[in-house]
Amino acid sequence: MSDRLAVLAQYLLPKQALTTLAGMFASSEAGKLTTTAIRWFVRRYGVDLSEAVDPDPLSYKTFNEFFTRPLRAGARPLAEADFLCPVDGAISQFGAIDHDQIFQAKGHRYSTTTLVGGDAELAARFADGSFATLYLSPRDYHRIHMPADGRLTRMIHVPGDLFSVNPATARGVPGLFARNERVVCVFEAEFGSFVLALVGATIVGSMATVWHGRVNPPRSGKLREWSYDGQQIKLGKGEEMGRFLLGSTVVMLFPKDVLSFTPAWAAAGQIRLGEVMACRADQR
Repeated sequence: MSDRLAVLAQYLLPKQALTTLAGMFASSEAGKLTTTAIRWFVRRYGVDLSEAVDPDPLSYKTFNEFFTRPLRAGARPLAEADFLCPVDGAISQFGAIDHDQIFQAKGHRYSTTTLVGGDAELAARFADGSFATLYLSPRDYHRIHMPADGRLTRMIHVPGDLFSVNPATARGVPGLFARNERVVCVFEAEFGSFVLALVGATIVGSMATVWHGRVNPPRSGKLREWSYDGQQIKLGKGEEMGRFLLGSTVVMLFPKDVLSFTPAWAAAGQIRLGEVMACRADQR
């Protein structure tokens, strides 16, 4: 069966309604029902709770508490590197941006302008730059950390669809990551601007950042933007910047001639927070 046929049902599903219901359950204190759901999830996806600050599945009052559980100290040591991997997960794709085109999967590309919500001036900063698309599976740690030091300047909530973001869907849905709902976070660093875009998906109840809290819901259907130019919100390399309440994908954008990805990276390869992601391009 082709990937496009495999994802056909997703076009027909009431994705917004399903996501709203899942979000309501995930945030509710449902007692035994919550505990049963957590135990089933741990078994189904092979979640390693020994890495969590609290490894007892009975201790979580809500499914969201379990899903966004913090890791115990030392579980993810930070490498000595110019750019760190910001998440646990798998590499969907990474490499060079072709002028303004990002490679999604064979036969599928999308533009940086569309990804960031239509701001061509912002997108132009990443012309012929570098990108990385990282997929967080259900079993993974779902907090996102900083790949480099940065000062927050903008956050843009872009409304959109809620297709699944698993590999099969990435191969079957054109422009998936610029089509789904997303929260685009823009940072300034000593090398220029960089972007972390948190991409939503079916059943992803919401996305949150450490400076704002929960960004969605509400889902007004309109683009929303926050400016932080007058504030000094600085996050260090390796610090937490946000989280998914149920899993999804992070897309990163960097300017031209800034970084060179580690040779250890390969599409579909497994990654862990704090590992080496890249070095400065002038240090290759």
